[in-house]
Amino acid sequence: MNLRKRSVLGIVALTSALALTVVGCSRGGGGSDATGGAAAASPGITDTSISLGITTPLSGGTAGPGTCTVAGVTAYFGAKNAEGGVKFGDGKTRKVDIKALDDAYDPQKAKANYDQLKDSVFAMTAGLGTPTNRAYREAAIADEVPQVLVMTGDPIFSETNESPWQLGFVPIYQNEGEAFGKLLAASGENHKVAVLYQNDDYGEGYLEGFKSAVEGASNIEIVKELTYEATDTTVDAQLTELASSGADVFFNAMSITPLVISSLQKAQQLGWSPSWFLPSNTSSPTAILQPGNAGAFPGVYSVSFSKAPASPAFADDEDVQTFLTDLKQYADYQDMPAFPHCMWSFMVGATLEQAFEKMTEPTRENFMEALRSISDFQAPLMLDGTAVDTTVDGQPAVSSVVVQKYNGQGYTTVESFG
Repeated sequence: MNLRKRSVLGIVALTSALALTVVGCSRGGGGSDATGGAAAASPGITDTSISLGITTPLSGGTAGPGTCTVAGVTAYFGAKNAEGGVKFGDGKTRKVDIKALDDAYDPQKAKANYDQLKDSVFAMTAGLGTPTNRAYREAAIADEVPQVLVMTGDPIFSETNESPWQLGFVPIYQNEGEAFGKLLAASGENHKVAVLYQNDDYGEGYLEGFKSAVEGASNIEIVKELTYEATDTTVDAQLTELASSGADVFFNAMSITPLVISSLQKAQQLGWSPSWFLPSNTSSPTAILQPGNAGAFPGVYSVSFSKAPASPAFADDEDVQTFLTDLKQYADYQDMPAFPHCMWSFMVGATLEQAFEKMTEPTRENFMEALRSISDFQAPLMLDGTAVDTTVDGQPAVSSVVVQKYNGQGYTTVESFG
């Protein structure tokens, strides 16, 4: 943990220093001259650099995944910068600067961070959280600042009419919930399901997708539904009530790491042993499942679209080896990543590069056009059967997932429940 904290401080210190050079030249920067007056450069881009902003939790209960949202993209572009930079579609080669600020998963802080960054960065990206990204979505639209490839499954970020300057990266909550429901309904066995979900768009989206998939399935009965608030420090009362429902499957749409761990522990204290469905962002084997003794349950399922570096199946994978090397060298992240957000943000970097290569003008408008034209892109670390496709309105950059089951160390992809 100390290593992660040091890496965050290192990233923030580095990006703060970079900010001093970028802010001074972001508004003019010679962009219009370089293109012969065809288009004036947007803030945050010059002939030689482009600046990206991130507001994400670097402290508090979601600091682990939040730190990863900075580390992965920093590692990706750190390696590219070391090679000389990224060649854009306008013929210019630019180095990519990252400016990251801590919002502690607090919407008000996220909005304040955006206000601080908006005039000096070309785009906002990679930040974690639905409430925090929502906090400045309307402002970004009014300011015409791209807020793209952010780590929220809220579908509003991928609906062009509602969010013309936005695009989500990870599958929408409904996609994940639906994948769980389809797996369970196809089992052919009778199952009683207990539900605990976060009382916001995050939890409601997961449950909506799950319910749509089991609707009409005579073998599935939802016997109890309860909610919790993202600000709660315990869900022991809800676990106690759910344990008495007789459910053999627990659908737990929870985004707060400590609460997932305590839920696993509380269920065991109560002698309740259902199979679990957990969201992709709170299903880390090392940071959540092992501390929660998840092996005590018949099965713990999640969904994924990225390779897990800690899994023996990917020990010799070339993408994984490159990723781990870049993470250590350019993001000062020395630990084996415990959260998938490290891999996701590395993919964000690769997806941004695809857009940069398509840009013919140094403007935010041209960037959004380029970003929305990527299809069937196999980003580094993506699992077979998944790909980046930004061309479908209402869907994020990644909408395809595979269901996996915890095997005591990592996950194994499965096609059936049980």
